[in-house]
Amino acid sequence: MAVRTPDPDPNERDDDGGSQDPLRGLGSSLGRSGAAGNPAWLSDVELTEARRRLPMLYVEAVPVRLDGMGAVIDVGILLRATPVGEITRTIVSGRVRYGETVRDALFRHLENDLGPMAFPLLPPQPAPFTVAEYFPIPGVSAFHDDRQHAVSLAFVVPVTGTCEPRQDALEVTWMSPEEACSESLAAEMEGGRSTLVRLALASVGALR
Repeated sequence: MAVRTPDPDPNERDDDGGSQDPLRGLGSSLGRSGAAGNPAWLSDVELTEARRRLPMLYVEAVPVRLDGMGAVIDVGILLRATPVGEITRTIVSGRVRYGETVRDALFRHLENDLGPMAFPLLPPQPAPFTVAEYFPIPGVSAFHDDRQHAVSLAFVVPVTGTCEPRQDALEVTWMSPEEACSESLAAEMEGGRSTLVRLALASVGALR
């Protein structure tokens, strides 16, 4: 299954203190001429041209719950509806906006997908466990996106609160590390992201 990295909404308001981001629009946070009155967004035509010429920067997160000793006991996998009506399993993912720090982008997408009460634990300077490169040509890497060349910084993020998925994230399923790495789950996930989950758990010593 080809991966579809989510798109933010060009109609999103930045002045209301919230982080509404349905991840359904075609706007981009790159550039200086834009759509919907936001000068940081590209129009559909400009976005298509940018995707044809430039790598797009994303952040992705594997949410986890920890026990009292800091070991991973649960992994949060999203059930998401795609713009074409497909239901897939995936992880938290979204584009970094123009002028936005990686940490802020990561927090924004975690809140968008898991809700404001998830309470993710982010260090002052988050460090990715890997960099995933999505290519429009299959076979170049383990990750594929037929629209674009995307570079994604991937993180493991502990959450301590209650997760209530929003936007096009329909459900958060908490699984054991063994279940999250199973072949049956991999068959349900967007292309390449099952590999990210395995790499994430290996990076924190939870893959056995």
